[in-house]
Amino acid sequence: MTYIETLKEVIRRLHGVEATHVETVPVKETFEGKTVWEGDVEVFDLHGHPSATRVYAWAHETDDPDNPKRHVTVLHVGPINSAVAAVRAAIVQEFRDAETEA
Repeated sequence: MTYIETLKEVIRRLHGVEATHVETVPVKETFEGKTVWEGDVEVFDLHGHPSATRVYAWAHETDDPDNPKRHVTVLHVGPINSAVAAVRAAIVQEFRDAETEA
């Protein structure tokens, strides 16, 4: 299964709809002069989703040997209107999740 096919399957499982790959957007997010995230965000059109017509998706390595890869999907709703905004939202969410686990 290719990377794009894997992301489409993740989207189907998480959001219950089919997706069509539209483009790959390179994103580099910095904070106080340091790169906090850099990678490619895959953009998909959604078919039949009740609140979003698009989703941003990517995967990244983790430090967890039981789950070495994490897939991220962010719906194109509200203030999320670009790949960059999707990455920023995911970073904020991961930071909040880490705070609640501590």
